[in-house]
Amino acid sequence: MRALITGIAGFVGTHLARALLAEGVEVWGVVHRRRLEDAELAGRTHPVEADLTDPAEVARLVDAARPDWVFHLAARSSVAASWSDPVETFRVNVTGQLNLLRALVASGLRPQVLVPGSAEEYGLVKPGELPVREENPLRPTNPYAVSKIAQDFLGYQFFLSHGLPVVRIRAFNQVGPGQSPEFVVSGFAKQIAAAEAGLGPPEVRVGNLEARRDFTDVRDMVRAYILAMRHCQPGDVYNVGRGVAVRVGDLLDKLMAMSRKPLRVVTDPARFRPLDVPEIYADARKFRAATGWEPQIPLEQSLAEVLEFWRAKLRRQPK
Repeated sequence: MRALITGIAGFVGTHLARALLAEGVEVWGVVHRRRLEDAELAGRTHPVEADLTDPAEVARLVDAARPDWVFHLAARSSVAASWSDPVETFRVNVTGQLNLLRALVASGLRPQVLVPGSAEEYGLVKPGELPVREENPLRPTNPYAVSKIAQDFLGYQFFLSHGLPVVRIRAFNQVGPGQSPEFVVSGFAKQIAAAEAGLGPPEVRVGNLEARRDFTDVRDMVRAYILAMRHCQPGDVYNVGRGVAVRVGDLLDKLMAMSRKPLRVVTDPARFRPLDVPEIYADARKFRAATGWEPQIPLEQSLAEVLEFWRAKLRRQPK
């Protein structure tokens, strides 16, 4: 079994590569302007430099890798960046995936393809629509969400038009060691670790603490991606999430309780989104019925490991 991971150097990609290698799968990965920082992982995989927005490079990639599974993780995943540069978000997310799917069809290969979408696709969810089911209307509230809907439906179109076995996932919030500080839990943890190390002020700057989201550890999520390849119906779409809404402020409280020095909380208007959905969490019964998946890592463990990740990373930086 040979798997190709686009975006293998990213947060989810590195965790997925480790999970696949543990199951004896040969792993190829797409890197672009970023190398695999884990030397052991780089030595056990086959990284290929390719720009997915270049059709010729994608065709060469597919011809070299000839995968049985394709996990298409490469994307611009920041909501904030999609507001500041929506054109680049669409170029990378939509054009990159279109080039990949076209190259797979042109190659004559028929690998199973996973297109991981996002809970952001649902956007403005009304209180009576919780927990969110796959049939819920999509009301995107930011450019990133629209790009993920385009990726979602491109996958569906290639399944219908070309018979490409595409499975679509709508993943709810992920958390774990190695995540960018652009995301809420990692952002809090980095500020706490920086303050402990004397590399930042004794404060944590925050945005909307009242938002309630569905958080799953990234290692549980990549296990879900592998199960989706094995058990889910091509052409169909599945929510993946814990199914519990947690207040962002409660996550901050848990992290602050782990801090080694007293810190103050400072509200930062720049950290608020133009439009923020008050609450969203997944109805993942369809996915659980198909795969038997259940999250295994408690949220408290995820929070502690994210904080320890930043403590270790910042210890290596000169003061």
